[in-house]
Amino acid sequence: MHRFGLAIDKAAVRIFPNGLSKHEALDQLIDAIFSLGVVANKDAFARAVRERETVMSTGIGCGVAIPHVRIDAVTKPTVGIGISHEGIEFNTLDNKPVHIIVLFAMPMGSQKEYLGLLAQVMTAMKSTGFREELGACETPDEVMKLLNNPT
Repeated sequence: MHRFGLAIDKAAVRIFPNGLSKHEALDQLIDAIFSLGVVANKDAFARAVRERETVMSTGIGCGVAIPHVRIDAVTKPTVGIGISHEGIEFNTLDNKPVHIIVLFAMPMGSQKEYLGLLAQVMTAMKSTGFREELGACETPDEVMKLLNNPT
């Protein structure tokens, strides 16, 4: 089984350059997920991600943000991963910068599947040393090796 409950496509992984804003980082992940062909309408997807952030920040603390949307434009459950070595201001619960962004793109009606995947992500994030190991990845290949190998 994969660390996050599903295979992560290398094209959905971004190592962010320093100096990105929250919205620039999210835009890069939106583009990454859209490039996989699992989103029928990029504008609707981007709008849904932005609207979700205006409701409440998805920065959960400990250097992690988990933005998520469930919309009709998404045809297959997909996760994008962004790594920022510098950290991104994300209006988190603990007021600390975010180093790991896990963007969930889920189809409508996938509440049960989403909750199962979210539980796996949260379990991985709580594992001793995992956040630090993921946050230290320098390339998408390193992220892939960490996330897609059986636990």
